[in-house]
Amino acid sequence: MACETKSCCWNWVMAFVFISVFNLQSPVWGKPAVPCYFVFGDSLVDSGNNNNLATDAKVNYWPYGIDFPKGPTGRFCNGRTIADVTAERLGFDDYIPPFATANGPEIIKGVNYASGSAGIRDETGSHQGVCISLNKQLKNHKIIISRIAGFLGSYHSAYEHLKKCLYSFTIGSNDYINNYFLPQFYNSSQLYTPSAYARILSQQYSRQLKTLHRYGARKVTLAGIGAIGCTPNATSYYGTNGSLCVDKMNSAVQLFNKRLVTLVDQLNVKHQDSKFIALNTLVQTPPGFRPGFNMSTLRCCDVNDFGLCIRTKSPCSQRATHIFWDSFHPAEVLNLIAANKAFHSEATSDAYPTDIQRLVHFNPEAHSTRS
Repeated sequence: MACETKSCCWNWVMAFVFISVFNLQSPVWGKPAVPCYFVFGDSLVDSGNNNNLATDAKVNYWPYGIDFPKGPTGRFCNGRTIADVTAERLGFDDYIPPFATANGPEIIKGVNYASGSAGIRDETGSHQGVCISLNKQLKNHKIIISRIAGFLGSYHSAYEHLKKCLYSFTIGSNDYINNYFLPQFYNSSQLYTPSAYARILSQQYSRQLKTLHRYGARKVTLAGIGAIGCTPNATSYYGTNGSLCVDKMNSAVQLFNKRLVTLVDQLNVKHQDSKFIALNTLVQTPPGFRPGFNMSTLRCCDVNDFGLCIRTKSPCSQRATHIFWDSFHPAEVLNLIAANKAFHSEATSDAYPTDIQRLVHFNPEAHSTRS
């Protein structure tokens, strides 16, 4: 039933947000749906790997974490990231530890390798300082595999364990925000058209994912790039020319997102002992930019020159109605909505060709191995 008034639509949105937050505010931990969960990506899922790096892209200070149980941890959010919500839905008894501090037997349950400002390309984000590119994250995962083999007694036992795990990738936005659309620091936009850049980016991504497959990954989620042209940074820095968002940015990442779906199909044909899925829950235009959704499109905190919240300065009080936390990153409420849709959805526009809830039940042993 369609809302006929502005107040009706607002009430519907707030009810949906309340239900989403209420359902996951106090998660019921249980036996995990998978024995381990490994997270690769950028600041959207970084849980503290940048804290001790020489970079401007780190947020281990208040007001970051104001709504997170453990306070400021290095998460680029007021509360939980998409990876945190997914860990809850999977049934883990705690959040997945960052590679920077993970040690001991806890690594058997998974590790978070994500790094703020990192990208698929090695040079991405380097103007902000040190970051852990996807290639470096894969090298870190190889280190963890050797440690897991030590705990489990052999590499064979480690790989038997690893093929049952869930692997998630949330990366690529910085290859545009902190590379392609920063010609003063990078020459990629001079070398490639948007179409060519999407092609070479997806080709490199494909090689990296095949490396992960060799390391034993069999259940993999690949998040599409969100509507980066709608972020407060994009709309204020580039201007919108009368549009709601920076259309050239959104158009460029859509070229990559289309290739991501094709890549998923190719990987699933090539590696029939595995299942790759594309998650599109952050790809669509954020709710505040759609008719009938009155969530604020303004950032929730005052920011510094890098678009990050100013240290110790109080943020907005109505955080559940803001889709953006700072100039780049979603607030927890949007992470809740996106993660829930990725975990359970009947629509292939959200998760293709299936969702996480079904992916975790994929049995590699029941499929022929072909690589």
